[in-house]
Amino acid sequence: RLRVGQTWREADVERLKQAAVAESAYELALKVISYRSRSESEVRQNLKKKDVPEDVIDGALARLRRAGLVDDDGFARYWVENRSAFRPKGKRALKVELRQKGVPPKAIEEALAGTDDAAVARQLATARAPRLKSLPERDFRRKLSEYLARRGIDYETISEAVERAWRERGGDST
Repeated sequence: RLRVGQTWREADVERLKQAAVAESAYELALKVISYRSRSESEVRQNLKKKDVPEDVIDGALARLRRAGLVDDDGFARYWVENRSAFRPKGKRALKVELRQKGVPPKAIEEALAGTDDAAVARQLATARAPRLKSLPERDFRRKLSEYLARRGIDYETISEAVERAWRERGGDST
């Protein structure tokens, strides 16, 4: 509704400037989440890097929440499902990753509720064991255990998965 020759009060100009900053922050946030789903914390950190004022960030995040584009619960579920499908990890490792992404503890626990570390450990051990088949038992068990530990599997689950992988390889149980 701008016209040539129109005069503006200082308050109107300031309001337009604030609206432009808010719109710019929103567009930056949209760009950030266009590559992959993000947690609110990740979007906030990204906007802070761009020197966006805190109140403008809050407004942009509220607008994204209303549009359903930022949802920590949904993000946590997506992250766990994605990891399960493409780079399986244990609950411990997933919990650490989600914490690093700023997901609230409640959302993390809900997202991890359906995960089965034993199944993940079996899947990882089955995939890794053929690479270790030429090793003696002691080295086979050590290397496979270390691999599973790096993937966030707990000790009890590791020992069961390693024992199973050793038996499937044709080795004797010790």
